[in-house]
Amino acid sequence: MEQKQFQAESQRLLDMMIHSIYTHKEIFLRELISNASDAIDKLYFQSLTDDGVQMNKSDFCITIAADRDARTLTLTDNGIGMTRKELEEHLGTIANSGSLQFKKENSLSEDNQIIGQFGVGFYSAFMVAKRVTVRSLAFGEAQGYVWQSEGVEGYTIDTCDKDTVGTEIILEMLDDIEADEDGNGGENYSEFLDQYRLQSLVKRYSDYIRFPIKMDMTKSRKKEDSDEYEEYIENVTLNSMVPLWHKNKNEISEDEYNEFYKDKCGDYTEPLCHMHVRNEGTITYDALLYIPSHAPFNYYSKDYEKGLQLYTNGVLIMDRCEDLLPDYFSFVKGLVDSEDLSLNISREMLQHDAQLRQIARSIERTIKNELKRMMKNNREKYEQFYQAFGLQLKYGIYQDYGMHKDLLQDLLLFPSSHEGKLTSLQEYIDRMPEGQDKIYYAAGESIARIELLPQTEQVKDKGYEILYFTENVDEFAIRMMQTYQEKAFQSVLDSKLDLETDEEKKTLEEKQEASKDLLEVMQKTLEGKVGSVKLSGRLKSHPVCLSSEGDLSMEMAKTLNAMPSSEGGQVQANTVLELNPNHEIYQKLMDLQASDAEQLAEYAKLLYDQALLIAGMPVEDPVAFSNRICKLM
Repeated sequence: MEQKQFQAESQRLLDMMIHSIYTHKEIFLRELISNASDAIDKLYFQSLTDDGVQMNKSDFCITIAADRDARTLTLTDNGIGMTRKELEEHLGTIANSGSLQFKKENSLSEDNQIIGQFGVGFYSAFMVAKRVTVRSLAFGEAQGYVWQSEGVEGYTIDTCDKDTVGTEIILEMLDDIEADEDGNGGENYSEFLDQYRLQSLVKRYSDYIRFPIKMDMTKSRKKEDSDEYEEYIENVTLNSMVPLWHKNKNEISEDEYNEFYKDKCGDYTEPLCHMHVRNEGTITYDALLYIPSHAPFNYYSKDYEKGLQLYTNGVLIMDRCEDLLPDYFSFVKGLVDSEDLSLNISREMLQHDAQLRQIARSIERTIKNELKRMMKNNREKYEQFYQAFGLQLKYGIYQDYGMHKDLLQDLLLFPSSHEGKLTSLQEYIDRMPEGQDKIYYAAGESIARIELLPQTEQVKDKGYEILYFTENVDEFAIRMMQTYQEKAFQSVLDSKLDLETDEEKKTLEEKQEASKDLLEVMQKTLEGKVGSVKLSGRLKSHPVCLSSEGDLSMEMAKTLNAMPSSEGGQVQANTVLELNPNHEIYQKLMDLQASDAEQLAEYAKLLYDQALLIAGMPVEDPVAFSNRICKLM
């Protein structure tokens, strides 16, 4: 036996491996299985040109064995094995990757998937083991060797008897540590000796290692002709091996896609659609993406975590990679698998954001194109999607000062006065009559409330369609867009709607001048409540309405004032009280202006409160409003 010390640099790195580099201790199993897969891949690659390798691809496997009594976990592969020199080079020198060297020296076909590139994954075993023993017999060698270490103090190498080619790694697990009174500081290393825990870890991280991972599992069954149960041992293959996304699309049924989604994404319902992508170019990746049929209960809360699973060569690297999805497509579920990613030393993070951004941009285009196809070819399904996630698309337009509007605007739907159906902006444009140069909309609490607004009468009489904005973000998003296909958005609640003919404008101006004194008295009475009082040319059957001037509408102000504010201040839209000069109430006001200023002031306040109610706004003083009604009665 030869006793050796790690180099000083290796000692520091090993200490980091045990305490700092990996986020979760369970990662050790992924790393050891990946190493075993690499060893098998090397021998399989050699078998393609060397007749001396008397093994078929189906003969290769990785075996896991847990002994709770001895507190050992053993991983065995029948791969290429290691010589004494290789044991010292690969295990005695930390961060020396034999797999990376093998990839450089050989021109590998796509059928070979060497995973390792850093040569540090093996040492993650020391996070859970107090002693690691490696027994290996290299292909073509007669003598086997054993490497053993208890961590930073060094390692030994000696000969050993081993009859089969390959490597056996034996972990002697650390003792469990009890938590303190507050529940802190405890460590349960015994969990890695539990067969079901091991099975779940293989399923999570190594399900798509392309060689079978086997383990003897204790199961129970009913005895024949008896109600009693007996235990038996069954050798179980723990992994699926062939990733669904690596199969040809024509080999996969719709049911297989849907079952994969429900299993991987934890949903009980089938998705609306799937996207199976194979991208080849400057960066190659496979992706399997799904759009759910409903929003998770916490989707529109800060607790929701977006992201796609990230694999490299079928090995799970990140369970939720947020950077692969923009916020406005955060509803998408699924995974991305790429062998071109530059990972950090722990394989838990990416080193180069440029690679990720490139994949993310490609995925973004894929999602948008799929949604556009769905809107065109299956409108019912798209509207189901939109009911669940349309709000997120609108937030996407509003965020970042509208920089994503070109990407998202064609995906929007709004309720409309046209047949009471959801409509896209393009469909609205296509239906516009000749001479219409604006896209008209009205914002309110509900479609029913909006349809009762006095301001909609004139627009409908002109034959113009109105989009109904019933969600708080709608008007904010549209303000960010400003235009669609060079058509400006115009709120029907804006004081400057400007739909009157020249003759109607002239008549209104004359009446405005004749009502100058009345309007001044009413404006003075309502000072601080409205910016101005004027006659309106758009009201038909209603006596009064409220409109707004400027960039902040009444609905936008209501939304902002409902939000938590650190300053505690309230924003106020610049409102205009509009009177219908053709309504009998107008003549009553003119009479009072000449005879009873006090009564006129009461009527002005009453009309203002009525206008608030019509607009769906709260009356400022309900008691005073009630008293005015009673006095009038």
